[in-house]
Amino acid sequence: MPPALSAVPDSGPPVASSLRRDRDFRRLWWGQTASQLGEHTTLVILPLYAVLMLGLDPAGLGVLRAVGQAPVLLLTLFVGAWVDGWRTRTVMVLTDGGRAIVLGAAASLALLGEFGPAALCLTAFAVGVLSVFFDVAYQASLVRLVPRDLLVRGNSALEGSRSSAQIGGPALGGALVSLLSAPLAMASGALFFALSCVSVRRIRRGERVPRRTERQPPVRRRILEGLRLVLGDSSLRVICLASAVFQFSFAALMTVHLLFLPRELHLSGTAVGLALAASGPGALLGSVLAATLPKRFGYGVVLVCAAAIGDGAFLCVPGLHGSPAATLPALLVVGFVFGAGGQVVNVAVMAIRQSLTPDGMQARAAATITFVGMGLTPLGSVLGGVLAEEWGLRTGLLVAAAGMLLSPAVIALSPLTRLGRALPDVPGERAPGRCEGPGTGGAASPAAG
Repeated sequence: MPPALSAVPDSGPPVASSLRRDRDFRRLWWGQTASQLGEHTTLVILPLYAVLMLGLDPAGLGVLRAVGQAPVLLLTLFVGAWVDGWRTRTVMVLTDGGRAIVLGAAASLALLGEFGPAALCLTAFAVGVLSVFFDVAYQASLVRLVPRDLLVRGNSALEGSRSSAQIGGPALGGALVSLLSAPLAMASGALFFALSCVSVRRIRRGERVPRRTERQPPVRRRILEGLRLVLGDSSLRVICLASAVFQFSFAALMTVHLLFLPRELHLSGTAVGLALAASGPGALLGSVLAATLPKRFGYGVVLVCAAAIGDGAFLCVPGLHGSPAATLPALLVVGFVFGAGGQVVNVAVMAIRQSLTPDGMQARAAATITFVGMGLTPLGSVLGGVLAEEWGLRTGLLVAAAGMLLSPAVIALSPLTRLGRALPDVPGERAPGRCEGPGTGGAASPAAG
């Protein structure tokens, strides 16, 4: 078993009482914002290059998307086990530097006319692999960077940036392809990752990382430690189960929803895009609310109510009838409410998970929950197609929307409902590895987690 944690003084400046005055948090925030913009613009730029420059058919485009998404399922658990032994700043700098290099090389080959389908798939896979590392690392970094009582506000800021990138990134990627051409748009994406690399590299506060031992536990053991942590804690287990139920049902719902909007409601492509984008502004509002509501009403009440309201909004969609002029405003409201409620839940759940997880296992806990939740999405998508085919679009959409309400039901029947205005504590007996404070410069050495 790994030895116990020992606190050590940081080598950087003391933590500021307010995140607005904390330079290191601002550097993380700016870097994460630039990285999220780069990621969400790239998710549009690469497929557009495939269609506009290479003329890929729908099957080829599907393969490209699958290749880019595969690292989430293939690597998340391994990355979680590995990242816990490194300084998260080092991981983020290396991965965003890597994404900048990959996209820069791809743009150069594209300008020379030497960037074919095989190279495009390789680029998508490489970017996907590095994205898994960065996403796991930045979720683990906040708890090492800010005091515990500021976790909710820190998560609110980071999640707000992610939501903004989800709104603006795809539109920016499409605009860059239209204005600059697809190869130059790739280079612009590389620039975002380079900016992130520079910003995160300037973080000076030290981190506690597990000390290198003569004999490191194998990766499989570290993965199993993460699984045991999540499954052995009642609150983390509920978070994992609720996430899995939501992701499964939401994947089914989106499959039916994307058919329902054009076929039943006769919305144009632009109107469908607007309906789907409405969750973005809602998520921005949710990020603001998530920083205040739990402190006022308690985490348990806020979790259940926000999840029930946000997920329940989709129950209204199957009942919509009429012209696009009448149904589109209702869809915008549904998307906005769903985005706001979902973001409140995301921020609160992340803060709870970080509070319940020992420092040396933050990445593994995040990776385990992500793996379980995202691992069910392909099955949910298949179920959505079956529901639409067998029961019709309206009934299928209603069943999938009702399934999403199982997530707040799971939370309501769990110990999470008893959480008050304060975040829970990490049980002392679960403390992971002995830690040491790193220096502020240079790359970290891998160590046992």
